Amino acid sequence: MRLVIKYGGTSISSAKDIQNVAKYISTLSKKNEIVVVCSATSGTTDDLIEISESIKKENKSKAEQLASKITNRHKQLAKQTIKKSDVRKKLILKLEEDFAELLALIDGMVLLGEVTARSMDYLISFGERLSVKLVSAAIRDIGKKSIPLTGKEVGIVTDSNFGESKPLMDTTRLRVSKTVDGLFSKKTIPVVGGFAGADQHGHVTTFGRGGSDYSATTIASCLKADEIWLMSDVDGLMTADPKIVKNAKLLKEVSYVEAVEMALFGAKQIHPRTFEPLISKKIPMKIRSSFNVKNEGTLVTASPSASVKNTVKCVSNVKNNGLIDIRGGSMVGNPGTAAKIFATLAKAGINVMMISQNPSESSITIVVKNSDLDKAVSALEMELLGKIIKKLEVTTDVAIIALIGSGMRGTVGVASKVFGSIQKNKVNVSMITQGSSEMNLAFIVKNSDTSAAVRALHNEFELDKIN
Repeated sequence: MRLVIKYGGTSISSAKDIQNVAKYISTLSKKNEIVVVCSATSGTTDDLIEISESIKKENKSKAEQLASKITNRHKQLAKQTIKKSDVRKKLILKLEEDFAELLALIDGMVLLGEVTARSMDYLISFGERLSVKLVSAAIRDIGKKSIPLTGKEVGIVTDSNFGESKPLMDTTRLRVSKTVDGLFSKKTIPVVGGFAGADQHGHVTTFGRGGSDYSATTIASCLKADEIWLMSDVDGLMTADPKIVKNAKLLKEVSYVEAVEMALFGAKQIHPRTFEPLISKKIPMKIRSSFNVKNEGTLVTASPSASVKNTVKCVSNVKNNGLIDIRGGSMVGNPGTAAKIFATLAKAGINVMMISQNPSESSITIVVKNSDLDKAVSALEMELLGKIIKKLEVTTDVAIIALIGSGMRGTVGVASKVFGSIQKNKVNVSMITQGSSEMNLAFIVKNSDTSAAVRALHNEFELDKIN
């Protein structure tokens, strides 16, 4: 089989983990052609983002301190992971080149005194540049041929929208397949850095947070892979958060559309566009744990078998959000009101997670993350209060509870079961939305009621008996 296997940061953050990954890949490569895609090791991207914050505050010594923290961590990993002295020596030399380039970049950004979207992408791409060298060296250390590549080197070409770029698929397909086929013919395992590519001028670009998954599916689509596996520290997609529901079950199989909904509302940060490259090619994906490789994980396909078409598949929750109720008599029958509200929020860079409007049009309710709440309220007050908005009411610390499952479509009585079970548990619901696809029914409760609501729904739909 042609496999693209992507490892999250938690799967490659200790010497033992990296050695286990290398052994596993080496065994699989005997019968399969494999491309490995890696995230940065745990905490590295956060450190790089913190470097950019220090540069903005003109705190050069803090930025250099963080850079040496990253340097020391990766050198330590290299020494602990690699047994053969020649492989280790080469790896440390390569890492030293990256460290020198990182320090030069920090110097340049400090001199300019600014962090642009372009320099930011260049900076945060270092996490993956370092991790792929470690993983590839570990594979060579046990006697297999392997080469580390950045997204740019493997051939991912994107637009120049720094921080949120999209691959230009036709060019990318030609370049990636040429590069990888060449390596496969030499029995060499490519280890590719996720999350980043380069625009047509060769400038490094990134896909945004969680973008390594997106890199992996893009490469899988270019190579017409048989399967793609996302390996992380979770066994797969669950019927609920196991920290809240003790008897939460692993979902054996879900559809792409359900997985997209679960990704948006779930704990696992899957990039929202991850599934796009797979859908047209119908490439199956498995979400698996790198620590428990005997477990097959969750299979994500275009059309799951009839046996797994449950009404509800999972209960997700997203805590720590704020609810803004926007009211005003002049909003009624006034075209463009919603457009003005959302344009104001977009200008302030705020992502709206949920929207509800009553038919009288006199109020619109939106949900944003707690961290965006102050910014959202002040933007709306400055731009629109007293014009089309008469009053803003804010509720902090609320949670979104979402029920997801394609079987809800056209099934009578789902909503009454949901709100009946919630009412029995004396939980108050402050807002409800359901899209016309009926794939997702979401509502808002207080943060403190999250666990009770999730457990009540998990029991009501008997999700512990799923599969």
